[in-house]
Amino acid sequence: MNKKDIAQIRKQFKKENDLLKISSIFNVYITKESSEIYHHVSQPFEMLDAEQQELFFNNFKKLLGGNLDEKLFELKFNRNAENNSQLILHQGLLASDTEDWKERMLQMVGKMLLNRQYEKDIVITFIKGEYYKPTKRKNDEAEISERDAVYSFPFILCSINNTQEPKKELLFDYVEKEFKYNFVVNPVINLNAPIGGFLFPCFSDNAADVNHILYSAGKVHEPDYEFIVDVLNGEEIMTAKDDKIVFEEIIKDVTRDQLNTSTLSNVYEEINRMIEENEEEEHPRLDSKDVERVLKASGVEDISVEKVESAFQKVIDDDKYEIKASSVVPKYNSKSIKIDTKVAKISISPQDLRYVKQVQLSGKRYLMIEVEEDTVIEGFTMIPEAFREKVEK
Repeated sequence: MNKKDIAQIRKQFKKENDLLKISSIFNVYITKESSEIYHHVSQPFEMLDAEQQELFFNNFKKLLGGNLDEKLFELKFNRNAENNSQLILHQGLLASDTEDWKERMLQMVGKMLLNRQYEKDIVITFIKGEYYKPTKRKNDEAEISERDAVYSFPFILCSINNTQEPKKELLFDYVEKEFKYNFVVNPVINLNAPIGGFLFPCFSDNAADVNHILYSAGKVHEPDYEFIVDVLNGEEIMTAKDDKIVFEEIIKDVTRDQLNTSTLSNVYEEINRMIEENEEEEHPRLDSKDVERVLKASGVEDISVEKVESAFQKVIDDDKYEIKASSVVPKYNSKSIKIDTKVAKISISPQDLRYVKQVQLSGKRYLMIEVEEDTVIEGFTMIPEAFREKVEK
């Protein structure tokens, strides 16, 4: 799935929407002490009152929020895994009987609780629904509405949520005119911050892809690797942050950590150009040959494929590894590059990196930024000062 596919289905979670129908909701309560099912209940989603539906819709939208490879991850199933989740979920998707669907979801819950101790009571929510995506009209004069022909995608979504202790409060009773201690025993389910979940199957090119599942982490750059491998039986992943670190270490190894700002700016521009030229491809990737070409085009000397392959092997132990280009390039048209010094922290856009230099003067290092106009600090225009080397007598 790409970010557009995710955004499209995410915005469908709202009341009275004919493009998304949720048939069933299945809630399972797990106690932290025993890591066992305390209670579970299934019912038609339409039987929930409007306020409850709204709470769950917001929860599902939060689950599918975030960027790919940062909070959301498209996983490929490992078909050789025992008690394969792909098969369980596919059987649940095809189940026409509610009891059969519940049984499959309880199998997934069993995998979640195997060798796992949660810090709080949790609630696992499953929904089974169908997402309708309108086909595009060929032209504006077409008599058939775009909603007269739709793609249909049955799906299962799972959201895992913590519970929190209710607040102890002091209330004032207007009738009896006295202060009273109020304590609610029932735990509160925190639907505002799901700690994990998934969407099955993935959707790509207007077709369901049952070989992939969309996993959602509780926090950005913090996927639950045990959940991915042991529960979902997904193949291992690299976050965008991991990919960026790998790329940086490879560049440092190849250039021996000697890279000026102009060359680094060229590197970012070359990769950004590659992304734009391959915009139809969902995830353009950089292999060792691409990295070698980018460095040469950026002005780095003494570069060869062999040297880059050696760096790949050294850093990630795989000279065939491919890095997602989007994970490497800072966001253009934004001040996404951070320059940290003990004196100041500066944020600039990638295309302006070429105007930054580190220079040596009188035995001291300075950060120099080339500007075309007067510099204004807190409303005060700075007076230009000339750099002069001190002459030792």
